[in-house]
Amino acid sequence: MARWEHEVDYNLTESGVHAVPLRDLLPDSCALQELLAIELSYPQTDGPLPLRRNIASLYDGAAPENVLCTVGAIEANGITLAALLDPGDEVAFLTPNYMQLWGMALNAGMRVNTFNLRETDGSWRLDEESLQQAVTDKTRLIAVTNPNNPTGHILREHEINALISAAERVGAWILTDEVYSGTERLTDVQTPSLWGRYDKVLAIGSLSKAYGLPGLRLGWVVASTEVMDQIWQRHEYAAISGAKLATHLATIALSPEVRPGLIERTRKYVREGFPLVDSWLRENSDHFGPSESEAGAFAFVRTPVQDNVETFIHQIREAKSVLVVPGNHFGMDGYMRLSTGLEANYLQTGLDRIAEFANESATA
Repeated sequence: MARWEHEVDYNLTESGVHAVPLRDLLPDSCALQELLAIELSYPQTDGPLPLRRNIASLYDGAAPENVLCTVGAIEANGITLAALLDPGDEVAFLTPNYMQLWGMALNAGMRVNTFNLRETDGSWRLDEESLQQAVTDKTRLIAVTNPNNPTGHILREHEINALISAAERVGAWILTDEVYSGTERLTDVQTPSLWGRYDKVLAIGSLSKAYGLPGLRLGWVVASTEVMDQIWQRHEYAAISGAKLATHLATIALSPEVRPGLIERTRKYVREGFPLVDSWLRENSDHFGPSESEAGAFAFVRTPVQDNVETFIHQIREAKSVLVVPGNHFGMDGYMRLSTGLEANYLQTGLDRIAEFANESATA
């Protein structure tokens, strides 16, 4: 994405919705004047108290001291892993998935065992047998994303129970990346956090996906006070703090007055964009598989090629100037991830170009 997203006419790699303009967070001149009066000093390094209060209110039983604000969820994942695990420890990692934590664990000398979501006709479910095989007596952490990126699957109650049971069996932590909570397509009920379901849960959140504010680079980890100091120390070494303006705007975004409107906006994009992709998939079912994505601003679909899908993706980019994400970047070849949270005309034109390429390739 970093290499090509600004080089194409249509970028369908985004996993969040069309970004919120700053004016929508500053609805009046008083809010703008407050922003202009901010001194550009360091903010409180774990996050300003009002911001941490707003975040804590999203998690049953959490208090501000359970919250550490980070530079995006990406820092939260990295410093949490570094704080709690050592080289040689084992991590059980759900695939398909955003692979950052998988890569960081390998780079740190840890062993990564994967367990899987399995797909049938576009619908995904946890393979509980693979979970049991992946979690061994040496497993220190089980990592999931819920709702899942890239499939949009929301873990069912029995799947959550299986995760907790596996973690309890070996005393492992559960790291749950919940940045897509709030992007639900089929319900107005926000996906519940795993926080509070088990005493060794680490919940990761962010403003980038469900809130449409990736440019603020503001994330967080919710953890027990017993381990928070270890994570906070690594945050100090990695970044010191988030940006002063970002934490100020994040406090506004997560306030009770503003937050519901941001979630409603995100769901509107998801619910208007997915039918376009679904219709396109039905029209092009000879080439691409279905998707029943339940959340997230994306669809994860089978492609006409089941091996070396990255080559296929680059052929689309070169021929039609459209960029999508190959499934092997999530640990699964033969699939691609398409954005669904973009402006309708932009999204439809990008999809049409992909269909053109598939039809031309089939008749070549």
